[in-house]
Amino acid sequence: MSALTHDLNLKVPVIAAPMAGGASTPALVVAASHAGGLGFLAAGYKTPQALADQIDTVRAEGVPFGVNVFAPNPVPADADAFRTYARAIQVEADRYGVTLAEGEPVEDDDYFEDKIDLLLANPVPVVSFTFGIPGPGVIKALHAAGSLVVLSVTSADEADLAVDAGADLLVVQASAAGGHSGTLTPQQIPADVPIADLIAQIRHRTAVPLLAAGGLATSADVAAALRAGAEAAVVGTVLLRTEESGASAAHKAALADTSRGNTVVTRAFTGRPARALRNEFIDRYDAQAPIGYPAIHHLTNQMRKAAVAQSDPERMHLWAGTGYRHATLEPAAAVLTRLANY
Repeated sequence: MSALTHDLNLKVPVIAAPMAGGASTPALVVAASHAGGLGFLAAGYKTPQALADQIDTVRAEGVPFGVNVFAPNPVPADADAFRTYARAIQVEADRYGVTLAEGEPVEDDDYFEDKIDLLLANPVPVVSFTFGIPGPGVIKALHAAGSLVVLSVTSADEADLAVDAGADLLVVQASAAGGHSGTLTPQQIPADVPIADLIAQIRHRTAVPLLAAGGLATSADVAAALRAGAEAAVVGTVLLRTEESGASAAHKAALADTSRGNTVVTRAFTGRPARALRNEFIDRYDAQAPIGYPAIHHLTNQMRKAAVAQSDPERMHLWAGTGYRHATLEPAAAVLTRLANY
């Protein structure tokens, strides 16, 4: 049994994934723990103060939990390509009276240092990172503060780097996962490798405990991942329609829309590979979208928020994994309990 299972008293091998942008609420994190699993707050896109407030809310419930942080791994946008794309998609923003910023691309690190300072001053049981591998000083400091450190990988080569960096556990994310890929090389779309195969590949190369993520939406999916060598399954999309989810009403409705087809991996919304329900914006602009994160994210952000406000799913980022049809409208505990009943 790993530290995650033993120290945090996991009773079921199912973990609620951190979903940045509002879906992962304190209520969802607490529900996951009460169901015998573990939940993660998503630090991404939050100010340090907003993250601190959510940590305080969950800590008051007396349950183990984790916090996920975007590790800096910038992919600068070409300024000319950025401006060309901004002009191309302005017609979509015009629907809501939004004017996109066509100037210099906005590059930032999502308050990384401030969030690390917060997590060192007020340690949480688990800190996970996605998008990149933080420096050795950060990992050592978190260990000294008593936090387990989890790093996200999407290939065996990335797993080697994460192990060398000092990870206590690895989240192994397959391309079937909804939302952003955790790939360390977002200039390329990650290979489409089934999660069980990816877990098996990495299991042969390291003894570090593995958590499986990506397309896990049924108890059979969870069982297959565990048989392949994972210690627990990390699920996200299947929780998006739960009562505790903070996903927008339009997003939840799109997940339940039987006319929706397959999911696709796109850079159209953020300049970084992410899996979403196919919609009009992706169809029109995916081929034109430049590489560049977080610049493209910032460019489209106000348009996407306006689309959410007007319940327009065709210009929203409808993040979803391949198993999205299994997302149900019920308490999160019921979903997690069913997934663990394999």
